[in-house]
Amino acid sequence: MLRVALVTGASRGLGAAIADRLGADGFAVAVNYARSSARADEVVARIRAEGSAAEAFQADVTDETAVAELVANVRDSLGEVHTLVLNATGPQPSAAVEELTWQAQLDQLEFFVKSPTLLVREVLPGMTRAGAGRVIHVGSDIVDRALPGSSAYAAAKAAQLGLARVWARELAPLGITVNTVAPGWVPVERHESSSPAERDDYLAEVPLGRMGEPADVAGAVSYLASDAAAFVTGVSLAVNGGFTVD
Repeated sequence: MLRVALVTGASRGLGAAIADRLGADGFAVAVNYARSSARADEVVARIRAEGSAAEAFQADVTDETAVAELVANVRDSLGEVHTLVLNATGPQPSAAVEELTWQAQLDQLEFFVKSPTLLVREVLPGMTRAGAGRVIHVGSDIVDRALPGSSAYAAAKAAQLGLARVWARELAPLGITVNTVAPGWVPVERHESSSPAERDDYLAEVPLGRMGEPADVAGAVSYLASDAAAFVTGVSLAVNGGFTVD
């Protein structure tokens, strides 16, 4: 039976790399995007060129109605979602605690708590009927880094990790695994404004001696989506070259 993967925020960056890899693994890939249909279409074209099915689906994954429509459209076009990759994100502004607002906290929680909740709720009936499924959160090693200025982002990512751990226990009897891939700093389009000095400072703390690449994160997601990970649930897999090793 053809397995269907829904990857949110998949028109660029880590999401695009994950979608490409899952397509290469033989999944039919639902490429979710918020704004850039042209970028999403490019991802779809690459996956199709490699021989797998793919479709692009526009949706704001923080909106309840839009999420319900998204999953219904994926089901109608490709089939029931077997693997859900929760990758979508938004702006991540830095703010010192004295400048931090509650709205800044809520903005992060929209992507990393509300969106996963809405999406899992919608795909769960199909996974339950199938007796199998994969939920893969794209988290962050920021939870372990305590980076000054990142409290809103770090708090939301910590909450997302908590969701994944609880859901792993709740959904295991249904044959559904729930795991987290926690990348370090992997430069993508959103990091174009970062300076060489910032990258050098970060790189100096990476034991493996290089910056991460989107393919590194995609490889971890590929493993957790595969049959080889059928007995793996509730884990957070750091993909950061050892940056957070104590």
